[in-house]
Parts: sequence; structure tokens; C-alpha cells
Amino acid sequence: MSASFGTMLRFAIVGIVICAVPVMTTAASAQPAEAGYVLGPDDSIQIIVYGQPEAGISTRIKADGTIVMPLIGTVKAEGLTNVGLARLVASKLTDGGFLKSPVVNVEIAGYVSRSVNVAGKVANPAIVPLDRPYRALDLLLKTGWIRDTGATYVLLRRSGAAETRLDIEALVRGEDDMNPLMRPGDTLFVPDADQIYINGQVNRPGSIPIVAGMTIRQALAVAGGVTATGSSGKVGLSRGGAKETDVDASMVVQKNDVIVVKERLF
Repeated sequence: MSASFGTMLRFAIVGIVICAVPVMTTAASAQPAEAGYVLGPDDSIQIIVYGQPEAGISTRIKADGTIVMPLIGTVKAEGLTNVGLARLVASKLTDGGFLKSPVVNVEIAGYVSRSVNVAGKVANPAIVPLDRPYRALDLLLKTGWIRDTGATYVLLRRSGAAETRLDIEALVRGEDDMNPLMRPGDTLFVPDADQIYINGQVNRPGSIPIVAGMTIRQALAVAGGVTATGSSGKVGLSRGGAKETDVDASMVVQKNDVIVVKERLF
């Protein structure tokens, strides 16, 4: 009985150990990825080995994701951050017996492989590197926000997907479904503002860019107000090519509306 019990106990212990190994491995693999810009082909980098200038290099990552270093030869840079690459280079210098405890720094000189284009009616159009997770709103703020002549929406152009229209008000409200995470190669484009047209008895007739929620009354103010012979209570609107109808000045305008302020009756 005691021998059988001992055998069963040994099998139980072995089973516990065997089951524990995958759990430990899974926990290790679940560690978060290193934060920072992830290097890729065509990025330009400078690798500095302090006190050993001949061991450093300024180079561009090749199409296969590698660089060639003095002393240690080919190094896989793609998929690493600058901190991760510095750690790898230091390890190879040490393991190869070239240097003892080298101090290595990697600076990114040119961001190419992972970036987003922000273009159109923003204050500072730019190619923005994805050095951390960015949403559409983040990049609009980073490039100085939308100009007064910009639209009330932004167009997201993404390879392999249909163009998406993102409403600025929804972005500002923090609606995540309308404020997507950016991917390498994305383009955010802010077009010219939609226009309306004001004619008749206003001081500055012509086209006016629409801002979010603009009413006819607000549009009249932008047009310099109604003339002395005009009446803000007599406003006609033609929308979508339809026949002109009388409307209230509190109505919200739409793209390509034609607004006519009529003369007052004396």
C-alpha cells in the first residue's frame, strides 16, 4: 500500500510540474511590447557607441529589415524600437568579445516606414511618425488643427479600404468609433470648407464657408449683415436645385445652399 501510494504521489508531483511550465511560459509571453516607434525598412538611424566611434554607424535600414554594423556585421533592426536595437547591438558587441559593457544609443534620423500623412486645410501639414498610438484627433491637434477655411469633416484614406468621412464634432466629443487609431500609410485629408451662396440685400454677397451648425442668421452676419433696404425676415432658399422657398433664418444651412435676402416693403 505504501509503495503504491508513493508511486502515485510521484506521478502527481510530475503532473503538477508539467502543467506549471506552460503557465509560466504564457505569463512571460504576455509581457507588453516595448513602447516607442517600431523601426522598419527605409528608416534612417544613427548608432552611437560611446567611447568607440569606429563601432557606430549612420545608415538606412534595408528592404529586408537589416543593417550592417562594423565589427558585428548584419543586424536585424526591423520590428525593434530604438531602445531595443541599442540593447541588441550592445549584446552582440559583448558576446562577440569586442567590447566590455558598451554603452549604445540609437537615434532615429528619418521616419519612413511607419508614418501618417496629414494634408489639406490644417495649420501645419506634415508626415507624422507613429512613435506611439495616435487617433485621428491626436494628429489633427499635433498638426495645428483645422484652418478656418477647412471643412467640418476630415477624410481618412487607407490602403485597401473605402475613403471614410470623419465628422469633426464627433471627434471632439470623443466618440471612438469616429476617431480611429491610425495605421502606417494612412492619410488624413481636410478639404476646403463646404460653401453656401448668399445673394440679394446683404453687404457682402458671395460664397461663405460653412462651419458646424451654422444657421442662415449666422451666415447673414458673416456676409456683413442685411442692407438698409433688406429684410432678415424675408429670406429665400434654394436647395439641391429645387425652387426657391421662403424660410426662417434659424434654419441650419447645408452645402451649396443658395440664400437670397429680399428687399423690405416700405
